[in-house]
Amino acid sequence: MPLTSRKTSPRARWLRSAVLVAASAGLVAATLPPPPPLGIGDPLFPHLGNPGYDVRSYDIGLTYSGRNTEPLAAVTRISALATADLERINLDFTHGEVSAVTVGGDDADFATSGEDLVITPAHAVEEGDALEIAVTHTSDPRGSAGTGGWVRTGDGLAMANQADAAHRVFPSNDHPADKAYFTFRITAPSTLTAVANGLPAGRAENGATTTWTYRTAHPMATELAQVSIGRSTVVHRTGPHGLPVRDVVPTADRELLEPWLKRTPAHMEWMERQVGRYPFETYGVLVADAVTGFQLETQTLSLFERRLLTEPGYPEWYVDSIMVHELAHQWFGNSVSPRTWSDLWLNEGHASWYEALYAEEVGKQSLERRMKAAYAASDGWRAAGGPPAAPEPPSPGQKISLFRPVVYDGSALVLYALRQEIGRDAFQSLQRRWVSEHRDASSTTADFIALASQIAERDLSAFFAGWLYAEKTPAMPGHPDWSSRAPQPASAAKPG
Repeated sequence: MPLTSRKTSPRARWLRSAVLVAASAGLVAATLPPPPPLGIGDPLFPHLGNPGYDVRSYDIGLTYSGRNTEPLAAVTRISALATADLERINLDFTHGEVSAVTVGGDDADFATSGEDLVITPAHAVEEGDALEIAVTHTSDPRGSAGTGGWVRTGDGLAMANQADAAHRVFPSNDHPADKAYFTFRITAPSTLTAVANGLPAGRAENGATTTWTYRTAHPMATELAQVSIGRSTVVHRTGPHGLPVRDVVPTADRELLEPWLKRTPAHMEWMERQVGRYPFETYGVLVADAVTGFQLETQTLSLFERRLLTEPGYPEWYVDSIMVHELAHQWFGNSVSPRTWSDLWLNEGHASWYEALYAEEVGKQSLERRMKAAYAASDGWRAAGGPPAAPEPPSPGQKISLFRPVVYDGSALVLYALRQEIGRDAFQSLQRRWVSEHRDASSTTADFIALASQIAERDLSAFFAGWLYAEKTPAMPGHPDWSSRAPQPASAAKPG
């Protein structure tokens, strides 16, 4: 689709002239350094995301050869709205080769700079223009598993894009502040099964290959994208209110995993009693034959390591509560996404809270004992990684180190303190209103503080200043005897 037609402004004429001048000076331009990578200024990932446009939808086509050691052929189509005049359009993308780019159907020049794909369109872009961008590229599953993106499984591929690795798979505005609708079109050998976020939207047999199409009904952050390709079985069942629930499991493990899979509808009913109706069009568990060190709340299809559900050493209550943790993220982190990565505590603190609450109610594991232990460790966690809402940046070359204990039980501890401060009824109302009023949005810590203050009918700014931003953990309301130990080195946790 061409760019929106509109009357040419002096600014547009200047930009078009600049494009023509640049095109006529190829030898000079060839000697210039590439344009710099951009970013939206996230405190923890300053080069992540890009200013100047709002993505409305992604249409991602992937062709898989059947070998997870080879790059996939891909075409990513992006529909967006320009929010500023743009001489260039930056996308986050790395770990793939780009062979062609079009903007509005016209060929565009492109270059790489850092982890950005920098596009120079043939025609000027003005604020308010509709953008249709198509990038023909490869998507490479090889490389260190610790960097995220594709996860190579025993029989194919899955994705683990948190926090900043979706652009290792497809070009994007890779930041949760810019959520969009997704369509996936996955072509793979017909002996394999492909599944992605959302609901099926068609399947076409092409002889030796099959193309599977999936589409989301709600906007999604790029870090929550999921594509599974492998020798899988899709197990269907019904959740609350007739919701379609589908699990994706290695075919050989279908019967072995059923005792865990059949628990999901009851988990969903429990979560709905806590915070209200499930926010998406479907849900399910994706079991990957891979060692990742974490589970991950990819939207509508949470990723689990096979070993968590098959090894006998884990207590039943523990596995159950971890399944609830990832389910809780569908409300906290997926439906309501963080505006910046410093707001991560809102995701992990809430998911850890409901994990702990479920463990108490169903597994008879004391919530108060867990929170007292977290309080004892809290000063050490803050010293090692910063307070919950002002975490230190991840270690160089170890971006996953952002997921420290302070954003898990250290942040659930904030919610426990808040419930102690405002009472159970007000706390329950806050939780329900938060996920209802901010559904399908990206929201901030300030938004949460404002809503909590409104519900409590008093200003809670000072309370949250201590619990979210202070170097030392404040006194626990109702438990003046609780104390925190001297700081000790803390090990990094993992996404989930």
